[in-house]
Amino acid sequence: MTEQTPPDAAPARDPFARFGDPRATALALAVAVVALGAAAWPQVSGGGDFGARVRAYLLANPEVLDEVVRARDVKANADRVNALTRAAQANPALLQPGPNEPAFGPADAKVTVVEYFDYRCPYCKLAAPGYIKLMQDNPDVRFVFREWPILDREGEITSQYAARAALVAHAQGKYLPVHQALMAERSLTIEAVDRILSENGVSIGANREALQSPPVAQVLADVQIGAGRMGLDATPTFFVNGRAMPSNDPEAIGRAIQGAR
Repeated sequence: MTEQTPPDAAPARDPFARFGDPRATALALAVAVVALGAAAWPQVSGGGDFGARVRAYLLANPEVLDEVVRARDVKANADRVNALTRAAQANPALLQPGPNEPAFGPADAKVTVVEYFDYRCPYCKLAAPGYIKLMQDNPDVRFVFREWPILDREGEITSQYAARAALVAHAQGKYLPVHQALMAERSLTIEAVDRILSENGVSIGANREALQSPPVAQVLADVQIGAGRMGLDATPTFFVNGRAMPSNDPEAIGRAIQGAR
């Protein structure tokens, strides 16, 4: 279903797109344009208040700045995707699942999808239902879940705790229901993670010793090392057959899967 945008409303943004604050960026661009123009104009026109005219034009046509910001963001995203793809293809082993890592689908699948994610990442949560549907619709594809808890700050441990809990659930054959529940939890806390584990019959031990097991620690260490080698900088990031995806939209990932076939 396509929503109609009122004539005076701003264009709807792609919910899977991640751009900076357009107001701050536009202000910086405006300053740069005025400064550059003011410096160059006397050389080609012999003088005049070029800066004032540029400012007036931008105030009257602010959509120009929006177009510049979007073009800049598109180019930056393309550069990032190309760099990640080169790094991944230079060392294909970085995207191969480890022995204790969640991976579903045939080991010899023609197409493999890898997702790096954090359970507290809002874009990961947004993409999660569609990603699970992709699994259901493509049983011949291998899907690798890369637990990459990077959003903890200043002593926080929630992302790390959730990732470790999910890996324990995987060891007990209950990964997917726990993964889906963690993604569906709007405000993730340690207590919420414990509740989800309990509801799914996952045992972590009286002192949570399962969360500290060597296999769990090894998976997280390997993911962190691999992400660093590729220069990964954000969640979620998807790869289809070693190519980084420019979009987090599951529909776009689905089209990439079809193309890889």
